Amino acid sequence: MSSDERALTLTVSTSFSDVDKEDWESLSGTSRVALDLPYNPFISHAFLSSLEESGCATGESGWLGQHLRLVTGDGILLGAVFGYLKSHSQGEYVFDHGWADAFERAGGDYYPKLQVSVPFTPATGPRLLVRRGVDAKAVRQALARGLKTLTHRLGISSVHVTFATPEDVAVLEAEDFLLRKDQQFHFFNEGYRTYDDFLETLASRKRKALRKERREALAPGIEIDWITGKDITEAVWDDFYAFYRETGSRKWGRPYLNRRFFSLIGERMAEDILLVMARRNGRYIAGAINFIGSDTLFGRNWGAIEHHPFLHFEVCYHQAIEFAITHGLNRVEAGAQGEHKLARGYLPVTTHSAHYIEHPGLRRAVADYLEAERQEVDMMGVILTEHSPYRKQS
Repeated sequence: MSSDERALTLTVSTSFSDVDKEDWESLSGTSRVALDLPYNPFISHAFLSSLEESGCATGESGWLGQHLRLVTGDGILLGAVFGYLKSHSQGEYVFDHGWADAFERAGGDYYPKLQVSVPFTPATGPRLLVRRGVDAKAVRQALARGLKTLTHRLGISSVHVTFATPEDVAVLEAEDFLLRKDQQFHFFNEGYRTYDDFLETLASRKRKALRKERREALAPGIEIDWITGKDITEAVWDDFYAFYRETGSRKWGRPYLNRRFFSLIGERMAEDILLVMARRNGRYIAGAINFIGSDTLFGRNWGAIEHHPFLHFEVCYHQAIEFAITHGLNRVEAGAQGEHKLARGYLPVTTHSAHYIEHPGLRRAVADYLEAERQEVDMMGVILTEHSPYRKQS
Protein backbone atom coordinates (compact mmCIF):
# COMPACT_ATOMS: atom_id res chain seq x y z
CA MET A 1 0.00 0.00 0.00
CA SER A 2 1.31 3.42 -0.86
CA SER A 3 -0.39 5.01 2.16
CA ASP A 4 0.91 4.70 5.70
CA GLU A 5 -1.01 1.80 7.24
CA ARG A 6 -1.33 3.69 10.53
CA ALA A 7 -3.51 6.23 8.74
CA LEU A 8 -6.01 3.64 7.54
CA THR A 9 -9.42 3.27 9.14
CA LEU A 10 -11.96 0.44 8.99
CA THR A 11 -15.55 1.62 9.25
CA VAL A 12 -18.77 -0.38 9.41
CA SER A 13 -22.12 0.69 7.92
CA THR A 14 -25.38 -1.07 8.68
CA SER A 15 -27.06 0.34 5.57
CA PHE A 16 -25.90 0.21 1.98
CA SER A 17 -27.45 3.65 1.52
CA ASP A 18 -24.41 4.97 3.43
CA VAL A 19 -22.12 3.67 0.67
CA ASP A 20 -21.40 6.22 -2.05
CA LYS A 21 -22.06 4.81 -5.54
CA GLU A 22 -19.04 6.48 -7.14
CA ASP A 23 -16.76 5.26 -4.34
CA TRP A 24 -18.13 1.73 -4.66
CA GLU A 25 -17.57 1.67 -8.40
CA SER A 26 -13.88 2.46 -7.87
CA LEU A 27 -13.55 -1.12 -6.60
CA SER A 28 -12.55 -3.91 -8.98
CA GLY A 29 -15.39 -5.90 -10.52
CA THR A 30 -18.17 -3.53 -9.46
CA SER A 31 -18.55 -1.42 -12.60
CA ARG A 32 -19.03 -2.28 -16.25
CA VAL A 33 -17.19 0.97 -17.13
CA ALA A 34 -13.82 -0.61 -16.27
CA LEU A 35 -13.81 -2.79 -19.37
CA ASP A 36 -10.28 -4.06 -18.73
CA LEU A 37 -11.50 -5.86 -15.60
CA PRO A 38 -14.10 -8.62 -15.13
CA TYR A 39 -17.48 -7.17 -14.19
CA ASN A 40 -19.72 -9.09 -11.79
CA PRO A 41 -23.26 -7.64 -11.74
CA PHE A 42 -24.05 -9.10 -8.32
CA ILE A 43 -21.48 -6.93 -6.54
CA SER A 44 -22.60 -3.76 -8.31
CA HIS A 45 -23.99 -0.89 -6.26
CA ALA A 46 -27.23 -1.23 -8.24
CA PHE A 47 -27.80 -4.87 -7.26
CA LEU A 48 -26.79 -4.67 -3.60
CA SER A 49 -28.66 -1.41 -2.94
CA SER A 50 -31.78 -2.83 -4.61
CA LEU A 51 -31.75 -5.83 -2.28
CA GLU A 52 -31.76 -3.49 0.70
CA GLU A 53 -34.14 -0.81 -0.57
CA SER A 54 -36.73 -3.41 -1.59
CA GLY A 55 -36.67 -4.89 1.91
CA CYS A 56 -35.36 -8.27 0.72
CA ALA A 57 -32.06 -8.00 2.62
CA THR A 58 -32.57 -5.97 5.80
CA GLY A 59 -32.53 -6.49 9.54
CA GLU A 60 -36.23 -7.35 9.41
CA SER A 61 -35.51 -10.24 7.02
CA GLY A 62 -32.50 -11.43 9.01
CA TRP A 63 -29.86 -9.69 6.85
CA LEU A 64 -28.61 -6.69 8.86
CA GLY A 65 -25.88 -4.86 6.94
CA GLN A 66 -22.32 -4.95 8.29
CA HIS A 67 -20.48 -3.38 5.37
CA LEU A 68 -16.78 -2.78 5.98
CA ARG A 69 -14.81 0.00 4.30
CA LEU A 70 -11.06 0.51 4.44
CA VAL A 71 -10.37 4.24 4.07
CA THR A 72 -7.20 6.34 4.04
CA GLY A 73 -6.75 9.34 6.30
CA ASP A 74 -7.80 11.66 3.48
CA GLY A 75 -10.98 9.68 2.79
CA ILE A 76 -9.97 7.53 -0.18
CA LEU A 77 -11.71 4.13 -0.28
CA LEU A 78 -9.09 1.38 -0.67
CA GLY A 79 -11.27 -1.67 -0.14
CA ALA A 80 -14.59 -2.93 1.12
CA VAL A 81 -16.56 -6.00 2.15
CA PHE A 82 -20.32 -6.32 1.93
CA GLY A 83 -21.42 -8.31 4.97
CA TYR A 84 -24.56 -9.13 6.92
CA LEU A 85 -25.33 -10.05 10.50
CA LYS A 86 -27.53 -13.12 10.10
CA SER A 87 -30.09 -14.53 12.50
CA HIS A 88 -30.60 -17.65 10.35
CA SER A 89 -28.93 -19.57 7.50
CA GLN A 90 -31.54 -19.14 4.79
CA GLY A 91 -30.78 -17.85 1.30
CA GLU A 92 -27.07 -18.72 1.38
CA TYR A 93 -26.71 -22.01 -0.59
CA VAL A 94 -23.70 -23.09 1.51
CA PHE A 95 -25.35 -25.07 4.25
CA ASP A 96 -24.26 -24.83 7.88
CA HIS A 97 -27.51 -25.80 9.61
CA GLY A 98 -25.82 -28.89 11.04
CA TRP A 99 -23.05 -26.79 12.59
CA ALA A 100 -25.64 -24.47 14.13
CA ASP A 101 -27.69 -27.36 15.56
CA ALA A 102 -24.63 -29.05 17.08
CA PHE A 103 -23.36 -25.84 18.68
CA GLU A 104 -26.79 -24.97 20.08
CA ARG A 105 -27.13 -28.48 21.57
CA ALA A 106 -23.75 -28.00 23.23
CA GLY A 107 -25.01 -24.79 24.84
CA GLY A 108 -23.51 -22.28 22.42
CA ASP A 109 -25.12 -19.47 20.45
CA TYR A 110 -24.42 -19.93 16.75
CA TYR A 111 -26.59 -17.00 15.74
CA PRO A 112 -26.07 -14.21 15.03
CA LYS A 113 -23.22 -14.88 12.64
CA LEU A 114 -21.50 -12.68 10.07
CA GLN A 115 -22.17 -13.61 6.44
CA VAL A 116 -20.12 -12.24 3.54
CA SER A 117 -22.14 -13.13 0.47
CA VAL A 118 -24.57 -11.72 -2.05
CA PRO A 119 -27.97 -12.50 -0.53
CA PHE A 120 -29.90 -15.25 -2.32
CA THR A 121 -27.21 -15.54 -5.02
CA PRO A 122 -24.98 -18.64 -5.33
CA ALA A 123 -22.50 -17.10 -7.78
CA THR A 124 -18.75 -16.84 -7.31
CA GLY A 125 -17.32 -13.33 -7.25
CA PRO A 126 -14.98 -10.99 -5.36
CA ARG A 127 -15.73 -10.69 -1.66
CA LEU A 128 -12.71 -8.69 -0.47
CA LEU A 129 -13.10 -5.76 -2.84
CA VAL A 130 -10.05 -3.71 -3.76
CA ARG A 131 -9.67 -0.29 -5.36
CA ARG A 132 -8.18 -0.47 -8.82
CA GLY A 133 -4.47 0.36 -8.93
CA VAL A 134 -3.51 -0.36 -5.29
CA ASP A 135 -1.67 -3.23 -3.60
CA ALA A 136 -4.46 -5.80 -3.85
CA LYS A 137 -2.93 -8.43 -1.57
CA ALA A 138 -2.27 -5.94 1.24
CA VAL A 139 -5.80 -4.54 1.04
CA ARG A 140 -7.34 -8.03 1.06
CA GLN A 141 -5.24 -8.94 4.07
CA ALA A 142 -6.40 -5.83 5.94
CA LEU A 143 -10.04 -6.63 5.10
CA ALA A 144 -9.68 -10.27 6.21
CA ARG A 145 -8.25 -9.12 9.54
CA GLY A 146 -11.02 -6.57 9.78
CA LEU A 147 -13.61 -9.35 9.52
CA LYS A 148 -11.98 -11.19 12.41
CA THR A 149 -11.84 -7.99 14.47
CA LEU A 150 -15.51 -7.31 13.80
CA THR A 151 -16.36 -10.86 14.86
CA HIS A 152 -14.53 -10.34 18.17
CA ARG A 153 -16.16 -6.96 18.82
CA LEU A 154 -19.66 -8.21 18.07
CA GLY A 155 -19.11 -11.26 20.25
CA ILE A 156 -20.51 -13.61 17.61
CA SER A 157 -19.71 -17.20 16.75
CA SER A 158 -18.30 -16.98 13.26
CA VAL A 159 -17.88 -15.30 9.90
CA HIS A 160 -18.58 -17.04 6.60
CA VAL A 161 -17.25 -15.85 3.24
CA THR A 162 -19.07 -17.85 0.58
CA PHE A 163 -18.64 -18.25 -3.19
CA ALA A 164 -15.30 -16.48 -2.97
CA THR A 165 -12.64 -16.14 -5.66
CA PRO A 166 -9.33 -18.05 -5.37
CA GLU A 167 -7.52 -14.75 -4.68
CA ASP A 168 -9.77 -14.03 -1.72
CA VAL A 169 -9.64 -17.60 -0.42
CA ALA A 170 -5.82 -17.63 -0.41
CA VAL A 171 -5.72 -14.53 1.82
CA LEU A 172 -8.49 -15.80 4.10
CA GLU A 173 -6.80 -19.19 4.59
CA ALA A 174 -3.63 -17.38 5.62
CA GLU A 175 -5.74 -15.59 8.26
CA ASP A 176 -6.98 -18.87 9.82
CA PHE A 177 -10.23 -19.23 7.92
CA LEU A 178 -11.24 -22.82 7.17
CA LEU A 179 -11.62 -23.79 3.51
CA ARG A 180 -14.83 -25.36 2.23
CA LYS A 181 -15.47 -26.77 -1.24
CA ASP A 182 -18.66 -27.42 -3.14
CA GLN A 183 -19.67 -28.06 -6.73
CA GLN A 184 -21.62 -26.27 -9.44
CA PHE A 185 -22.04 -26.88 -13.17
CA HIS A 186 -20.84 -24.34 -15.72
CA PHE A 187 -20.87 -24.24 -19.51
CA PHE A 188 -17.63 -23.18 -21.23
CA ASN A 189 -17.79 -21.54 -24.63
CA GLU A 190 -14.83 -22.91 -26.56
CA GLY A 191 -15.12 -20.33 -29.32
CA TYR A 192 -18.32 -21.81 -30.80
CA ARG A 193 -19.95 -19.80 -33.58
CA THR A 194 -23.36 -21.44 -33.18
CA TYR A 195 -25.25 -23.78 -30.86
CA ASP A 196 -24.83 -26.50 -33.50
CA ASP A 197 -21.05 -26.05 -33.26
CA PHE A 198 -21.34 -26.86 -29.56
CA LEU A 199 -23.55 -29.89 -30.28
CA GLU A 200 -20.92 -31.29 -32.63
CA THR A 201 -18.51 -31.63 -29.70
CA LEU A 202 -20.88 -34.03 -27.91
CA ALA A 203 -21.02 -37.78 -28.22
CA SER A 204 -23.50 -38.79 -30.93
CA ARG A 205 -26.06 -40.25 -28.54
CA LYS A 206 -25.98 -37.16 -26.30
CA ARG A 207 -26.27 -34.84 -29.30
CA LYS A 208 -29.37 -36.63 -30.58
CA ALA A 209 -30.94 -36.62 -27.11
CA LEU A 210 -30.54 -32.85 -26.74
CA ARG A 211 -31.96 -32.14 -30.19
CA LYS A 212 -34.97 -34.28 -29.38
CA GLU A 213 -35.38 -32.63 -25.98
CA ARG A 214 -35.38 -29.15 -27.50
CA ARG A 215 -37.94 -30.13 -30.15
CA GLU A 216 -40.27 -31.64 -27.57
CA ALA A 217 -39.94 -28.63 -25.24
CA LEU A 218 -41.32 -26.33 -27.95
CA ALA A 219 -43.76 -28.82 -29.48
CA PRO A 220 -46.91 -27.39 -27.78
CA GLY A 221 -46.54 -24.23 -29.91
CA ILE A 222 -44.17 -22.51 -27.49
CA GLU A 223 -41.92 -19.68 -28.69
CA ILE A 224 -38.97 -18.14 -26.86
CA ASP A 225 -38.15 -14.43 -26.48
CA TRP A 226 -34.91 -12.90 -25.24
CA ILE A 227 -35.74 -9.64 -23.49
CA THR A 228 -33.16 -7.19 -22.19
CA GLY A 229 -32.53 -3.49 -21.67
CA LYS A 230 -35.39 -1.06 -22.26
CA ASP A 231 -37.61 -3.88 -23.56
CA ILE A 232 -38.02 -5.16 -19.99
CA THR A 233 -41.21 -3.30 -19.11
CA GLU A 234 -43.18 -3.39 -15.88
CA ALA A 235 -45.70 -5.64 -17.64
CA VAL A 236 -42.93 -8.11 -18.42
CA TRP A 237 -41.80 -7.96 -14.79
CA ASP A 238 -45.39 -8.64 -13.70
CA ASP A 239 -45.43 -11.81 -15.81
CA PHE A 240 -42.02 -12.97 -14.65
CA TYR A 241 -42.82 -12.30 -10.99
CA ALA A 242 -46.00 -14.38 -11.26
CA PHE A 243 -43.87 -17.29 -12.54
CA TYR A 244 -41.25 -16.75 -9.84
CA ARG A 245 -43.84 -16.69 -7.05
CA GLU A 246 -45.65 -19.76 -8.35
CA THR A 247 -42.52 -21.89 -8.52
CA GLY A 248 -40.77 -20.31 -5.52
CA SER A 249 -43.78 -20.89 -3.25
CA ARG A 250 -43.73 -24.59 -4.07
CA LYS A 251 -39.96 -24.87 -3.76
CA TRP A 252 -39.17 -22.78 -0.68
CA GLY A 253 -42.55 -21.95 0.86
CA ARG A 254 -41.91 -18.22 0.44
CA PRO A 255 -39.84 -16.64 -2.34
CA TYR A 256 -36.93 -14.53 -1.10
CA LEU A 257 -37.32 -11.68 -3.61
CA ASN A 258 -40.29 -9.31 -3.76
CA ARG A 259 -41.85 -7.46 -6.68
CA ARG A 260 -40.23 -4.15 -5.70
CA PHE A 261 -36.78 -5.67 -6.11
CA PHE A 262 -37.39 -6.49 -9.77
CA SER A 263 -38.61 -2.97 -10.51
CA LEU A 264 -35.49 -1.51 -8.92
CA ILE A 265 -33.02 -3.64 -10.85
CA GLY A 266 -35.05 -2.94 -13.99
CA GLU A 267 -34.52 0.78 -13.42
CA ARG A 268 -30.84 0.53 -12.48
CA MET A 269 -29.26 -2.31 -14.44
CA ALA A 270 -31.58 -3.39 -17.25
CA GLU A 271 -28.65 -3.77 -19.67
CA ASP A 272 -27.21 -6.41 -17.32
CA ILE A 273 -30.39 -8.50 -17.36
CA LEU A 274 -31.64 -11.14 -19.77
CA LEU A 275 -35.13 -12.53 -19.38
CA VAL A 276 -35.73 -15.73 -21.32
CA MET A 277 -39.51 -15.86 -21.66
CA ALA A 278 -41.62 -18.71 -23.06
CA ARG A 279 -44.78 -17.69 -24.92
CA ARG A 280 -47.78 -19.85 -25.90
CA ASN A 281 -51.07 -18.72 -27.48
CA GLY A 282 -50.03 -15.08 -27.24
CA ARG A 283 -49.14 -14.96 -23.55
CA TYR A 284 -46.08 -15.68 -21.46
CA ILE A 285 -46.23 -18.90 -19.46
CA ALA A 286 -42.68 -19.31 -18.09
CA GLY A 287 -39.41 -17.46 -17.78
CA ALA A 288 -35.90 -17.34 -16.35
CA ILE A 289 -33.83 -14.37 -15.25
CA ASN A 290 -30.13 -14.18 -16.10
CA PHE A 291 -27.52 -11.53 -15.33
CA ILE A 292 -24.88 -10.53 -17.86
CA GLY A 293 -21.29 -9.99 -16.71
CA SER A 294 -18.32 -8.95 -18.81
CA ASP A 295 -17.61 -12.56 -19.85
CA THR A 296 -20.22 -14.67 -18.04
CA LEU A 297 -23.97 -15.22 -18.16
CA PHE A 298 -25.30 -15.99 -14.69
CA GLY A 299 -28.52 -18.01 -14.61
CA ARG A 300 -30.67 -17.30 -11.56
CA ASN A 301 -34.40 -17.76 -10.98
CA TRP A 302 -37.00 -19.62 -13.01
CA GLY A 303 -40.75 -20.02 -12.81
CA ALA A 304 -43.78 -21.20 -14.78
CA ILE A 305 -47.57 -21.15 -14.65
CA GLU A 306 -47.91 -23.91 -17.23
CA HIS A 307 -45.89 -27.09 -17.03
CA HIS A 308 -44.61 -28.78 -20.19
CA PRO A 309 -42.01 -31.55 -20.52
CA PHE A 310 -38.44 -30.26 -20.88
CA LEU A 311 -39.49 -26.58 -20.87
CA HIS A 312 -37.39 -25.89 -17.76
CA PHE A 313 -34.29 -27.31 -19.46
CA GLU A 314 -34.96 -25.30 -22.63
CA VAL A 315 -35.54 -21.96 -20.92
CA CYS A 316 -32.83 -22.25 -18.28
CA TYR A 317 -29.99 -24.21 -19.91
CA HIS A 318 -30.22 -24.51 -23.70
CA GLN A 319 -31.26 -20.90 -24.23
CA ALA A 320 -28.52 -19.68 -21.88
CA ILE A 321 -25.89 -21.55 -23.89
CA GLU A 322 -27.30 -20.19 -27.14
CA PHE A 323 -27.29 -16.61 -25.81
CA ALA A 324 -23.71 -16.92 -24.54
CA ILE A 325 -22.48 -18.25 -27.88
CA THR A 326 -24.39 -15.59 -29.84
CA HIS A 327 -22.96 -12.78 -27.69
CA GLY A 328 -19.42 -14.12 -27.31
CA LEU A 329 -19.59 -14.80 -23.57
CA ASN A 330 -17.04 -17.27 -22.24
CA ARG A 331 -19.20 -19.19 -19.82
CA VAL A 332 -22.62 -19.79 -18.30
CA GLU A 333 -22.99 -20.28 -14.55
CA ALA A 334 -26.30 -22.03 -13.99
CA GLY A 335 -26.66 -21.63 -10.24
CA ALA A 336 -26.43 -24.08 -7.38
CA GLN A 337 -26.43 -27.88 -7.56
CA GLY A 338 -28.12 -29.92 -10.29
CA GLU A 339 -26.31 -32.94 -11.73
CA HIS A 340 -28.96 -32.97 -14.49
CA LYS A 341 -27.03 -30.05 -16.02
CA LEU A 342 -24.15 -32.38 -16.89
CA ALA A 343 -26.05 -34.08 -19.72
CA ARG A 344 -26.78 -30.61 -21.19
CA GLY A 345 -23.16 -29.56 -21.59
CA TYR A 346 -22.43 -28.08 -18.18
CA LEU A 347 -19.27 -29.35 -16.47
CA PRO A 348 -18.50 -29.69 -12.74
CA VAL A 349 -16.63 -26.75 -11.24
CA THR A 350 -15.39 -26.41 -7.67
CA THR A 351 -16.62 -23.44 -5.64
CA HIS A 352 -14.95 -22.17 -2.48
CA SER A 353 -15.95 -20.68 0.84
CA ALA A 354 -13.93 -19.66 3.91
CA HIS A 355 -15.13 -19.85 7.52
CA TYR A 356 -13.69 -18.31 10.67
CA ILE A 357 -14.96 -20.03 13.83
CA GLU A 358 -14.35 -18.38 17.21
CA HIS A 359 -15.05 -21.28 19.61
CA PRO A 360 -12.08 -23.73 19.67
CA GLY A 361 -14.26 -26.83 20.08
CA LEU A 362 -16.62 -25.89 17.28
CA ARG A 363 -13.67 -24.93 15.10
CA ARG A 364 -12.05 -28.38 15.57
CA ALA A 365 -15.30 -30.18 14.77
CA VAL A 366 -15.93 -28.06 11.67
CA ALA A 367 -12.33 -28.46 10.50
CA ASP A 368 -12.60 -32.26 10.71
CA TYR A 369 -15.91 -32.21 8.84
CA LEU A 370 -14.55 -29.96 6.10
CA GLU A 371 -11.48 -32.11 5.55
CA ALA A 372 -13.67 -35.14 4.80
CA GLU A 373 -16.10 -33.05 2.75
CA ARG A 374 -13.30 -31.62 0.55
CA GLN A 375 -12.11 -35.11 -0.27
CA GLU A 376 -15.64 -36.15 -1.20
CA VAL A 377 -16.15 -33.07 -3.42
CA ASP A 378 -12.83 -33.69 -5.20
CA MET A 379 -13.68 -37.36 -5.78
CA MET A 380 -17.17 -36.52 -7.07
CA GLY A 381 -15.70 -33.94 -9.44
CA VAL A 382 -13.48 -36.59 -11.03
CA ILE A 383 -16.37 -39.04 -11.37
CA LEU A 384 -18.72 -36.46 -12.89
CA THR A 385 -16.10 -35.25 -15.37
CA GLU A 386 -15.64 -38.83 -16.57
CA HIS A 387 -19.37 -38.92 -17.36
CA SER A 388 -19.48 -35.66 -19.31
CA PRO A 389 -21.45 -35.70 -22.59
CA TYR A 390 -18.47 -34.53 -24.63
CA ARG A 391 -16.68 -36.83 -27.07
CA LYS A 392 -13.69 -38.52 -25.54
CA GLN A 393 -10.33 -37.44 -26.88
CA SER A 394 -8.49 -40.31 -28.53
